[in-house]
Amino acid sequence: MKLAALPLAELQTRLSSGRLCLRTGPFALRLHSRLPHVAEAVNLLYAEHPLLDEGGFFDFHPRVDAQPGLRRWLRPQAQFELDGYRPFSPMALAQAAPMLEWGLNWCVTEHAHQYIVIHAAVVERGGRAALLPAPPGSGKSTLCAALVNRGWRLLSDELALIDPARGLFQPLARPVSLKNRSIEVIRSFAPEARFSAVVHDTLKGSVAHMKPPAESVRRDQEPARLGWIVFPRYQAGAPLQARALPRARGFMQLLEHAFNYHLHGSRGFECLADMVAPAQALDFSYSQLDEAMHFFEGLATDQARLEPVAA
Repeated sequence: MKLAALPLAELQTRLSSGRLCLRTGPFALRLHSRLPHVAEAVNLLYAEHPLLDEGGFFDFHPRVDAQPGLRRWLRPQAQFELDGYRPFSPMALAQAAPMLEWGLNWCVTEHAHQYIVIHAAVVERGGRAALLPAPPGSGKSTLCAALVNRGWRLLSDELALIDPARGLFQPLARPVSLKNRSIEVIRSFAPEARFSAVVHDTLKGSVAHMKPPAESVRRDQEPARLGWIVFPRYQAGAPLQARALPRARGFMQLLEHAFNYHLHGSRGFECLADMVAPAQALDFSYSQLDEAMHFFEGLATDQARLEPVAA
């Protein structure tokens, strides 16, 4: 049964008592929060995710709630916890819903070492995955959100999970995080997309999360093979440029975005090297989403025009 089948009142009851159990990608979550706005965000963003039985095993038991004591009246704040551990400083109570998303990212990067974890978006088309590694502010999530609203399957917005035994991407189709101007850009580009409430004055500015496409969630147990490594960069007003990279350079740039491949030793290094060897690597800069979509359509059909391989 999908979470959407739960009436909001039942969802709130389960969430407030720590009994809201769902699956996202390979992870089983048992969520806990007594905050109504967190329940509303979960109800929207995870509507397509499958519910799990309360008696099973859970990878993570995250909790986001208001801090107790006098502070709750003078300066209300929210705190994220995992099994009683608090990895972050408290944030304004209004920021509790995005705090849950950031906390889930932390859970994966700190504990899911059965995977090689890369800071990157991943989208798939025709059986081939495009890996989009980039630092914050590069337009990675904006590009990812646009692509999944134009027929690409969402595997990840923030954290690419690689199974080192098979060299395949494990999907983790969670909400897509958008910041500041990108929120309205994607609202205009994809009017049918659903968004959580915009939360202002966070450390990242104004943030909102886009609901992952239902088809991507439905296929979140279906792995994908690497086809392209695209290093995206938004440049306001600049023409689109796509430049092929030598595979060795693409490999070294990719390692800069890997969180934990070193924990896998030689196996992790060899896994990434084997994945990159048949893949196409390129630098990609854009300013107009329509132009970017046209380029990626050509990439998927092997008709994209690239500048010569950089020396």
